[in-house]
Amino acid sequence: MEKNEGKIQSTSKYNNMLKEYDLNITDEQVKEAVKKIIAEKVPENDTLEVKEFLLGSVELTTLRTVDTEEDVLAMVEKVNKFAQEYPTLPHVAAVCAYPCFTKLIAESLEVDGVDITNVTGNFPSSQTFLEVKTIETKLAIQDGATQIDIVLPVGKFLSGDYEDVYDTVSELKQTCGEIPMKVILETGDLPNARSIKEAALLSMFAGAEYVKTSTGKEKVSATPEAVYIMCTAIKEFYDKTGIQVGLKPAGGINTVMDAVIFYTIYKEILGEKWLDNYWFRLGTSRLTNLLLSEIEGKEIKFF
Repeated sequence: MEKNEGKIQSTSKYNNMLKEYDLNITDEQVKEAVKKIIAEKVPENDTLEVKEFLLGSVELTTLRTVDTEEDVLAMVEKVNKFAQEYPTLPHVAAVCAYPCFTKLIAESLEVDGVDITNVTGNFPSSQTFLEVKTIETKLAIQDGATQIDIVLPVGKFLSGDYEDVYDTVSELKQTCGEIPMKVILETGDLPNARSIKEAALLSMFAGAEYVKTSTGKEKVSATPEAVYIMCTAIKEFYDKTGIQVGLKPAGGINTVMDAVIFYTIYKEILGEKWLDNYWFRLGTSRLTNLLLSEIEGKEIKFF
């Protein structure tokens, strides 16, 4: 009984923290707000300048069960070659892979300023022991990871166990130390706008430097509505704490216009202070060639 009472008190603590924020949002309100932004603001951002910015925000990703060292090395070599063949264009922001490939990436990546992002903490489910998550994260950093993406314990969150959610994210952030950490909310598995905002806020309370939409492994990945909700959470958190947090839409970004829409929502809510390739990242593989093709005015299959 005493143990249960402690859990209830802890959950109440996090609920009280969340009450400091505007959680009175509905799915319909979000849809209307997104619809308005798309209609009024997207056309002005459908430019070469924005597309070059988006290219420089890409985290070129391979997270397949069948990935081999040869596949990962080929991806890295394309990043190296791109810097030579397109010297006037921005390089990608990062390469993203499983941590077993990190040492290979660190030894072969030649372009300064490209992060090595690893997914850790039992990606994509987050369903394992915290000790396993911390060990995997520590080893990834030892091998050369410069950014870490973890997955929110979605099952715990949906069960209302906010204490466990907070403790897991906080422990992994302590493991990361100075290495920036993103928390993947898996927004397609969350039931409504309020739950997405609560998940984003809990992640930021626990130390996340970025919130990320999706793993790309579920039926629903990044959506304009999820990006809108997460941006409002980031803005409110910044207004209350002065702590700036970044955003990474990922999964299901199939067209250049998808990326332009995400950028527009991000820009409209967060403003100029966030318009930097450090704070805005895109988790994708297919988008890179599409952006390059539109920038160059012809079909290019470089990556």
